[in-house]
Amino acid sequence: MAQRQGESVTESEDSASGKHTAAARHENVMNGKKEKSACISDSGEYMIALMWHPGATVPDSVDLAEDEVCSLELPHKTSHLESVGLRKSKRFGNVFGVEMSPDTIAIAMVYFVQGILGLSRLAVSFFLKDELHLDPAETAFLTGISSLPWLIKPLYGFISDGVPLFGYRRRSYLALCGLLGALCWGSLAMFIDSKYGAMAAILLSSLSVAFSDVVVDSMVVEKARGESQGASGSLQSLCWGSAATGGIASAYFSGYLVETYGTRYVFGVTAVMPLITSAVAGLVQEEPLKAPSDDPKVMLSKTAQFISTSKSQLAFLWQTVKEPSIFWPTLFIFLWQATPTSDTAMFFFTTNHLGFGPEFLGRVRLVTAVASLVGVGLYNTYLKDVPLRNIFLWTTLLGTALGLLQLLLVTGANKSLGISDEWFAMGDSLVLTVLGQVSFMPVLVLAARLCPPGVEATLFATLMSISNGGGVTGGVLGAGLTQFLGVTSHNFDNLVILILLCNASSLFPLAFLNLLPSGSELESTVEKADKARRELEITKQD
Repeated sequence: MAQRQGESVTESEDSASGKHTAAARHENVMNGKKEKSACISDSGEYMIALMWHPGATVPDSVDLAEDEVCSLELPHKTSHLESVGLRKSKRFGNVFGVEMSPDTIAIAMVYFVQGILGLSRLAVSFFLKDELHLDPAETAFLTGISSLPWLIKPLYGFISDGVPLFGYRRRSYLALCGLLGALCWGSLAMFIDSKYGAMAAILLSSLSVAFSDVVVDSMVVEKARGESQGASGSLQSLCWGSAATGGIASAYFSGYLVETYGTRYVFGVTAVMPLITSAVAGLVQEEPLKAPSDDPKVMLSKTAQFISTSKSQLAFLWQTVKEPSIFWPTLFIFLWQATPTSDTAMFFFTTNHLGFGPEFLGRVRLVTAVASLVGVGLYNTYLKDVPLRNIFLWTTLLGTALGLLQLLLVTGANKSLGISDEWFAMGDSLVLTVLGQVSFMPVLVLAARLCPPGVEATLFATLMSISNGGGVTGGVLGAGLTQFLGVTSHNFDNLVILILLCNASSLFPLAFLNLLPSGSELESTVEKADKARRELEITKQD
């Protein structure tokens, strides 16, 4: 709850850049808790998984595709050893302890783009509010709908692994995602002037980020496979650092550019950013697959093989999710995310009633972006070994209590305490963002540690999609509650009631806290998973 509340003073419509991260990630999916942070997008999900499983393997579909590649005749008869030697010869220095090969540069730049796409968040918020004249309920609903691409991330993995595009499984999809994103933002910059057109453009831009996120995550998983924990951690630091750099760089300028040049100008600038993803796709070191045979029998055989493999994977994935040790914690995370939020209503209140402008909100975004990193550091330094139940309990209680402080801003009581609206909003956002990041990190760690061997990447994406689904549910519930209470662009009579109900509902998941494994239960589950993983590695070596 805390992180979603913490972003209420800024723009709540974060669908423009997608998740998490982390963390929001951040992510960066969408508004609130499901976004890992204001500057880190959802692209960090597999990096967290690798932190706990440094020897993680990619899904079976990736393994199958790689086996097929090895059996194909490559152009110019390039041997595997020659290919590896060529890759190792291309180095461009060392960052965070990671050799900057073309592959690594491509990965870092894609994460940077995901972070810097936050440039459009405030522009989207003001565009929907001021130019399309949507009320808070409509804005919240549109935001929720545009988050849908983040709910089916595993599907993109199946497509990328099993359906090569122009002979490539990674390079072509990255290039296509970049072009799609540029087209969407360019359309918003030039001619879209209806809420349905805006919803379609934001939805497709979210799809482009979510798909590219899965593709680059698979590259991270493949690159980290077989590396030491230290090497995997260095790669994660590079990725998080790239996303954070892009996010922090865009945080302040997002408000300044909206204030100075307008929303459509910002959309035009944003349209250039996805083209970086398309450009660096050429750096991806990937052998082209052999062109498919024109023989109908061969094509039919390969299609049948792909369908059969996909069915087997889906069946295995479903059996894994149904395991009590995974199902019940996942249900808790969904419930924890699915509580309604008043973020959109608060955005309208702070801009229409308090008169906060884009430049000030950009400063708030900068503060919350840095605060998110502080939250990550705080968790990693002091709270990693604290039992999950304790973290969820106390962060929820503190988040609810601090969320109620918004009532001081709504009623104007903060001024009687000698605190201006601007300083109160800044401090409230800072504290709640740190708390929200601390409360979300255990979600990522829990999901990563529960993943059994053989399906780490696919299952982790599935768990995070379920988490994002809870966030979308919370956004839709918040929109319905806002509509029911009659809170509009200029009528905030029932905003106090809305804040009270949303904060009270955030306590609801605590009734299901026992669904989370205790410390001993979690360690037992992790030990079993690690043992099975070691056995799987031994089997593969044999």
